Amino acid sequence: MTRLDELTIRALGVIDEARVPLGAGFTAITGETGAGKTMVVQALALLRGERADAGVIRAGEERAAVQGVWLVDDADAVAIVDDAGGSVDDGELILGRALSRGPDGAARSRAQAGGAAVPAGLLRSLADRLVAVHGQADQQRLRSAEAQAAALDRAAGPALDELLAEYRREHAAWTDARDRAQRIRTEHDARAAEAASLRDELEELEAFDPQPGEQDALAAVANRLEHAEALRTELAEAHAALLSDDDAPDAVTLAGTARRLVERASTDDAALAEALEMLVQADALLQEASASIVKALDDLERPQRSLDEVQQRRADLSGLERRLGRPLEVALEAAPQAALRLAELDGDDEELARLAAEEQRCLDAAAALADRLSAMRQDAARRLEEAVGAELRALAMPNARLVLEVVQGETLGATGRDRVTMLLAPHPGAEPRPVQKGASGGELSRVMLAIEVALAAGPMADETVPTMVFDEVDAGVGGAAAIEIGRRLAQLAEHCQVIVVTHLAQVAAFAETQVRVEKGTDGRITASQVAAVEGEERLAELARMLSGTASETALAHARELLADARAVG
Repeated sequence: MTRLDELTIRALGVIDEARVPLGAGFTAITGETGAGKTMVVQALALLRGERADAGVIRAGEERAAVQGVWLVDDADAVAIVDDAGGSVDDGELILGRALSRGPDGAARSRAQAGGAAVPAGLLRSLADRLVAVHGQADQQRLRSAEAQAAALDRAAGPALDELLAEYRREHAAWTDARDRAQRIRTEHDARAAEAASLRDELEELEAFDPQPGEQDALAAVANRLEHAEALRTELAEAHAALLSDDDAPDAVTLAGTARRLVERASTDDAALAEALEMLVQADALLQEASASIVKALDDLERPQRSLDEVQQRRADLSGLERRLGRPLEVALEAAPQAALRLAELDGDDEELARLAAEEQRCLDAAAALADRLSAMRQDAARRLEEAVGAELRALAMPNARLVLEVVQGETLGATGRDRVTMLLAPHPGAEPRPVQKGASGGELSRVMLAIEVALAAGPMADETVPTMVFDEVDAGVGGAAAIEIGRRLAQLAEHCQVIVVTHLAQVAAFAETQVRVEKGTDGRITASQVAAVEGEERLAELARMLSGTASETALAHARELLADARAVG
């Protein structure tokens, strides 16, 4: 179980230095007015990453520091610390906050998590998972509309969680289809221009049908045609040198004669076999060379294309290359991908029609699920109102009425279309008002206690924040109502760690651990000490809380109160 194991305070308010031991269940923090009980709450507020105020630094000191040791089994909390460079060793997480006075008198703050320096904002992220503080100036969970809606969803239980997950899938699919369609419409002109450019390019490539390497081949042909006369003369001389029509010696004839002579000679000398093989090859190669020259001469006499035709084709391909703005080889290589892209762009109308159908289908599905969520929340709201009302009656608010208003809006959001508001009518005839406006600080703490007790007994008890702190939850009550507050705090402590700052013995008697904050002075300096009280010391503290003294009568009353609390608990 995740819980706060120990809190260390140094130079905070009237506390010079103290270690506050905390039990796993219900811990009551007691002491005389002004002794510094609320400094424990202030220390937790600092560890929650809340705004630092130099005014809380002890008089005569320049620095204050608080440190909390949590035993954690929350994987998400551990991941937050790990990502920040800190560490959780053997399930122990240490959070720290140090304050100092700056030159301008304002507070300077440094935070640590798992041994790493972190921004105060990271402490706030961790606090959401570790501890909730309910006090006169600390009602975040009731002030937040999101938290009010989350509390109602917790009351609805796992069935709503499953429905909400299904809704979120449809809502995400709807927004995705809507956004993709909007992106296509927004980029219509750019996409149309891109399609026109690709179409023109592909049409020109198809019309001219350039082939890979064609420009180089055309250049070679043009060169031959431009120098046809000179080439004809040179090739004729080369052919005559290889194979002459007159009696002049030529290469083919001489090679043939040499081959025949060596062939006859080689019958008597095997060493000439290699020479004969080379002469046979030379004879064949000279014959092939002669044939190639004849063909080249024939091509010069009867070319497949005229020089004008070749030059025109070269000009056409060069013009195409200029219009494309890149080499033809690159354009040809990119043509298949360009065709695919053009098909995609040309399919915008079909894609928009498909997305419109998808968007409508998902919207209809999400809207239907949102209606079911609203119905479940309405039902859960009535049940939670009834459960909280019963708790409030026992918490000295017999005529108070909590109203959970679930209003359907027009817009589908991440959790549906509902706006959830918690309203409180503190007495009959009063118009329900938002809880943060319709109750005093003490009443607000009791409302929060009533909600937490109701939720802890409900289907989502496992979602309860592991540590809850209540400050002044017993303000303005006493007697039987105070006993009921203590009993319900003990009941809540069965599900999570509960820390309560109280001045009522009827509340403290229900605690498993009691910590006393005691103010002392040597005539010059006032400082408070913090220590757990047990046995006779605890009886004496409860007696003081009951009557101001530890008289025999008060001690007997304290003993009876403690016994009754254990019996009732």
